[in-house]
Amino acid sequence: MRRRTTIITAAAVVAAGLGLGIWLAQPSYDEMVKDCQKALNPTATKTHRPGACDGLKQDDYDTLLMAWTLQHAIKDMPKGERDVLDYYDDGSINGSLTDEP
Repeated sequence: MRRRTTIITAAAVVAAGLGLGIWLAQPSYDEMVKDCQKALNPTATKTHRPGACDGLKQDDYDTLLMAWTLQHAIKDMPKGERDVLDYYDDGSINGSLTDEP
């Protein structure tokens, strides 16, 4: 009887350790957001997510996708039109919309 209790206790400890290890190996939500930002590309749509974005809430994914689309649309604009938007952003032409000087 005592041996059976020891075996059951040891098995429970091992199972708990494995469960904890698996849980700790999972990326945090913030890490998933960063990975999703890196994975966004021109083929990403509202319904066709890159694999790195699968764990995100729909609202968070939509926000990241819209920000990525807007940033790339601004970068693709002619410089004169970018400068106009940049001026209206903060009152000076300083690349604040695209993180460029």
